[in-house]
Amino acid sequence: MTASSSGMAGWAFWLAVSGAVFVVVGPVLHRVGVLPLGPALLAVPLGVVLSLVALWLSVIVLVGGRPTPAGRGLVVGAVVASAVTGLLPVILVLPGLRAPAIHDITTDTSTPPQFDAIVALRADEPNSLEYGGSDIATMQHEGYPDLETLVVALPPAQVVEQARDVATAMGWEIVAADGPAGRLEASDTTFWFGFTDDIVLRARAVTGGTEVDVRSVSRVGVSDLGANARRIRMFLERFAAASS
Repeated sequence: MTASSSGMAGWAFWLAVSGAVFVVVGPVLHRVGVLPLGPALLAVPLGVVLSLVALWLSVIVLVGGRPTPAGRGLVVGAVVASAVTGLLPVILVLPGLRAPAIHDITTDTSTPPQFDAIVALRADEPNSLEYGGSDIATMQHEGYPDLETLVVALPPAQVVEQARDVATAMGWEIVAADGPAGRLEASDTTFWFGFTDDIVLRARAVTGGTEVDVRSVSRVGVSDLGANARRIRMFLERFAAASS
């Protein structure tokens, strides 16, 4: 390995390490309450940039630097680390950038399901549980036209019990389940930053079965990058399969 490629390999390695620290440690420190949300959010794009630079340098060294076996191992390690922390966040976030800038999603935008037990848990959170009205509904219908009320041939109380099983299997924390009232409330915590979103299910009896509506609302953030819609969609798919 030439002196030039050796220096580039060293830079690539340390940039890869730095990028990984920013991408991984920032969110972890926020989850444990050490780092405020603002700095934690800034750490991720900074880490992604460092990782992408490290990936670029590593590829240059591998293609043209002819590293020694020992040096090649160092550079390959930098490639792997920087690819994971540089490309994976971009791949995960890019689809969400096309999502509407809303964080309150429901299958019934006319009369959204209302929270009860969770209200007190969100007293100090930035986002309100008051539905945003027609503007939010229009944005949701344009962004997620597939989300709609599910009708099943089960009584409301049984819907709630089955919904509890599906929600538990999905890793949600059940906050309240009231079969006679036809309501289930739960919370779900995201993997990366540990954001908490709250969910309410409403089961209303109709001729021949029950209408099932679900609402999912983020506690923080203007846009949820599509997370609440994906959550509702996945829940309804699993619930419908379990009810068939």
